[in-house]
Amino acid sequence: MNQTFVTEIARKSEDLSRWYTDVILKAELADYWLIHGFQVIRPYGYALWENVQSRLDARFKATGHRNAYFPLLLPESLLAKEAEHVAGFAPEVAWVTAAGSEELSERLAIRPTSEAIFGTMYSKWIQSWRDLPMLLNQWCSVVRWEKATRFFLRTTEFLWQEGHTAHRTAEDAQAETMRMLDVYQDFVEKDMAIPVIAGQKSEAEKFAGAEATYTIEALMPDGQALQSATSHFLGQNFARAFDITFQDQDGLRKHVWTTSWGLSTRTLGAVILTHGDDSGLILPPKIAPIQAIIIPIPGKSADDQAIRDAVEQARQSLAERFRVEVDLSEKTPGWKYSEWELRGVPLRIEIGPRDVRANQAVLVRRDTREKQPVPLPGLATAVGETLDRVQDNLFARARAFLESRISRADTLADFQRALQEQPGFILAHWCGSPECEATIKAQTGATIRCIPFREPEETGTCIVDGRPSRKRALFARAY
Repeated sequence: MNQTFVTEIARKSEDLSRWYTDVILKAELADYWLIHGFQVIRPYGYALWENVQSRLDARFKATGHRNAYFPLLLPESLLAKEAEHVAGFAPEVAWVTAAGSEELSERLAIRPTSEAIFGTMYSKWIQSWRDLPMLLNQWCSVVRWEKATRFFLRTTEFLWQEGHTAHRTAEDAQAETMRMLDVYQDFVEKDMAIPVIAGQKSEAEKFAGAEATYTIEALMPDGQALQSATSHFLGQNFARAFDITFQDQDGLRKHVWTTSWGLSTRTLGAVILTHGDDSGLILPPKIAPIQAIIIPIPGKSADDQAIRDAVEQARQSLAERFRVEVDLSEKTPGWKYSEWELRGVPLRIEIGPRDVRANQAVLVRRDTREKQPVPLPGLATAVGETLDRVQDNLFARARAFLESRISRADTLADFQRALQEQPGFILAHWCGSPECEATIKAQTGATIRCIPFREPEETGTCIVDGRPSRKRALFARAY
């Protein structure tokens, strides 16, 4: 039974959907809960999220944001204050209607997002221009009642952070919106090793209640897009709805300008899909729960103590700089290799009798399986350099895939052919009409992921109705 540990997962290249579920369950990232759409995040999966959280949180604090915590429940009357916002979330809201055996006089919504909650408190806390900007973030869970769910990618309850800020001017709020989008792109690309395309959402795809929504979009191995983070310029919509005003320097009372932005555990799904292979996970070193696993290779009984001493020496030399563990279980080395490969540990360190005699260890990269003997006295330096190379290689591989899956289409027929022959991102001219956007979605299943920043202005004609277009939009089918 033990010999089939890894072969029990589907091949990624043959059945991506089953592989994804198999890997999550067998690598012990998450498990099913008794209620449809909910997941239990197991310690290994939660350690991955904690690393995401800590590294992203450091970026938030470096840009002047502070963490707070706001309530889980809000009254229905409060949620209803911003009409466009509540209409956008109404189908997904879960309600609390009773406490014990008593019916509540007013339904309570379990937060699907927290603009209304923050807005209520900001109207109390903000009185003067001196109170601005207010830059708060919270780490929490939200509930959106989903019909079709998948581990991490789309769950009824998910973990995330949501930043909510208030500003004196529209220019300040817009600058904050773009700054946080840049923070997300920097984090997802440098720490998660996932290349993304940044841009602005169309009116149909923007956040309910926002004036403008900006996004970073990643591409998964099946050619489907995954929205990785969003940043919203909310204008004064929520400030008016929740009466968030301040006395400005000129003595006049004015409404603030607000933003919100978020990244969730769905990015863990992106990491799994982007980097894994037929043997399981491959985790980027910067966020991996375990960056290096030390595996003793047994020899003759006379070698045992020397091997144990060398392993402990290696562990101590690495422990201050890296997340390192030693596998002292009674399993065979081959079993251990397969198990830690499945769990995506970026680097394996083997120490056996020959290595002890040579005063060395053997480093084995998870991404390429390349082996490298290194002297024990220089182990920490070699591990650091190797982990950097793994991180860089994962990003380079993902970027090469992304770039290979960007097509350009000048007609609807070309668009449909590209989706059929090579699913991925498609750059196509669009006139800006919601009707044309809806037509493309109805006929192809693809949506506008964003109007990409990096695309230059270009004269063209809409692939649906032939009207003039000044820039190509980025389309894809999406998770």
